[in-house]
Amino acid sequence: MTARLTLNEKRLVRQARLIQSKTDTIAVVKNDGYNHGLERVYRTFYEGGIRAFSTTVLSEAIQLRKWNSDIFILLLDPSTEFQLIKEYDITLTVSSYAYYEKYKDELKGLTIQLVFRNDLNRLGFDRIADMKHILDDKDLNVNGIWTHFASADDFGVDRYQKEKEKWQTVIKGLHAYLPGLKYIHAQNSASFLRDGPLPHHTHIRGGVILYGARPYYEGLDVSLAEQVVSIEANVIELTSVEGGQTIGYSADYQLEKDAKIAVCDIGYGNGLLKARKNFPVLINRKAYPIRSIMMSHILIEVDDDVAIGDSVILYNDELRFDWFASQGIGPFSQQMASLNKQTFELSIIK
Repeated sequence: MTARLTLNEKRLVRQARLIQSKTDTIAVVKNDGYNHGLERVYRTFYEGGIRAFSTTVLSEAIQLRKWNSDIFILLLDPSTEFQLIKEYDITLTVSSYAYYEKYKDELKGLTIQLVFRNDLNRLGFDRIADMKHILDDKDLNVNGIWTHFASADDFGVDRYQKEKEKWQTVIKGLHAYLPGLKYIHAQNSASFLRDGPLPHHTHIRGGVILYGARPYYEGLDVSLAEQVVSIEANVIELTSVEGGQTIGYSADYQLEKDAKIAVCDIGYGNGLLKARKNFPVLINRKAYPIRSIMMSHILIEVDDDVAIGDSVILYNDELRFDWFASQGIGPFSQQMASLNKQTFELSIIK
C-alpha cells in the first residue's frame, strides 16, 4: 500500500476565477507552483481567467512563455541572463541602484520593474530618488513598480500598518510616473483580504489564496478558499503495547497504559513536518493521536474500531492546511513545499 495525495484541479480553477473576478491578479507560481506542479497551476489559473504570472526562477519563467506567447511574466528575482530574458519576453525585476549601475547597458531593450525593499529587507530600493533616476532613464522600459508586505498576516501589532505607510510614501513620491506604469502591485493574499485593492494599484500578487488556503485564519470564512490537496495513508499493521513501554526511535513516546498502536505507511520521508505529530489524524471519521513520526511510518494510538487496511486522513476539508498554520505547525507554503510528491500515489480530480 502507498500513501495517496489527491489534487483537485477543479478547485484550482474555481479559486483563480474567484480572485480574478474581484481584482486583476498576478499569480505567484514559484517553487513548481507551490509544489502543485507548474504546468497544472498555469493551466488551471489560465482557465480561471488569470493572464499574469510571476516566479523567482528564470527556468520556470521560460517554461511559462513556451506554453503561452501572450501572458505577462514577471521574474521576481534579479538575473544576469539578459539574452534569455529578452528572447523569452520576460519582465525583469531591478532590485537595487547598485544592480542598475552595474548592468544598465544590458538592461536596454528589456522590460523591467522596480521593487521597493520595505520592511522585509530582502530585495529592493530604499530611496525614492534612486527609483526616479531609473524611471527618468529614457533608454529603459519600466512598466511597473512593486513591493512586498511581510506582515500582512500579523495581527495585534502595527508592523503591517507601517509597511503600508512606507509604501504609500513611495506611491506619493512617484505619483507623476504612475500613469505610465501598467503594473503597480504590493498586496499578497492577506493584504488584499484585509483591505481590498489599495488606491493606485493595478493588480494583487495572489499566492496562497489561489491554492486554496486562507492566509490567516480568524474572521475568514472557509468559502474563501477551497482546500485543493488531501492526503491519506493506510493502516498496515496493528500491534498491542503494554503500558510503560516506549515506541519509536530513541524511545520517542512512552505509553501510560496498555494501548493498541496503528502503524501507517507515511512519514517525514514523504514530507510531513515533524510538528504534525502534535495534531490528530482521522480514521473512520474519528480523531486519533499521532505518537511518533519516522521516515516511512507514523505510529498512532487507536482503539478497537480501527482495522488493518483502514484509511488514515492527514489533510482534507476538515484537516486544513490553514488551520494547522494557525496552530503553529508552519505556514501553508512550508507545509505544501515540504511534500515529496513522488513518494505518493498521485490522484487528480479534473
